[in-house]
Amino acid sequence: MKYPTQTDDVYGITAVGSKKKTFVLWREVVMAYAAPAIMAGIGGLVTADRGLQIGALTTIGGASALMALMIGLLLSSRVGQMRWVIAAPHLVVVGVFALAGSSFGLYAAWVTSVSLEIMIPSNHLAWADRVWIDFPLSGFIASTIVTWRWRLAVTINFSSKRRRKQ
Repeated sequence: MKYPTQTDDVYGITAVGSKKKTFVLWREVVMAYAAPAIMAGIGGLVTADRGLQIGALTTIGGASALMALMIGLLLSSRVGQMRWVIAAPHLVVVGVFALAGSSFGLYAAWVTSVSLEIMIPSNHLAWADRVWIDFPLSGFIASTIVTWRWRLAVTINFSSKRRRKQ
């Protein structure tokens, strides 16, 4: 049985966003790269900061895309089917994964800076100092957005399945 909504027209046309939403990982990864890269690139253009412009395309966008891929794969695996991930409040799940994303970003920044010091003792790379800010911040933002959107898709799909059973 279909329940009428305010978006139903006389001809039975429903709103575009009223259908069941699914979580598509490649779209999330592309957006996780593009959105922060564009915003940081604009910030670099406005402030005339060449390092920020280069960092937008490399460390900021790349770290965001990598984190979105990792969190998306994690949520699509068995972790996403665990009871606490589905039953816990939305903000709690997003908060836990945001902390995990920023923690992984800090770890990645530490590994990157240590390995660069071993390979290139005279630290002449301009972006090497940026990783301490870019990686944790990109991890936090990407994992927050991906987890939020994944949880919305799971909640919508779960509630629509429950309505069909009734």
